[in-house]
Amino acid sequence: MDNKSFPFQRQNYILMLIGMGVVILGFILMSGGGSDDPNVFSEEIFSFRRITLAPLVVLGGYGFIMYAIMKKPKTTDSAE
Repeated sequence: MDNKSFPFQRQNYILMLIGMGVVILGFILMSGGGSDDPNVFSEEIFSFRRITLAPLVVLGGYGFIMYAIMKKPKTTDSAE
């Protein structure tokens, strides 16, 4: 009962940070595409990068984070 340990291993935290970086990259890919003049419509907001690629990158990042959370550490059989 005195075993106070973190819920995850170091590898889990590193994988979660990588996943968060991928999610942030996806949101960066979604940004931009607006027009400088508010009276002019820009078709640039409907580019492949913003409509297809960026959401897939974000979903992939969330999937990677879920994998990092579910990943069990390698257990070593030690005699206690």
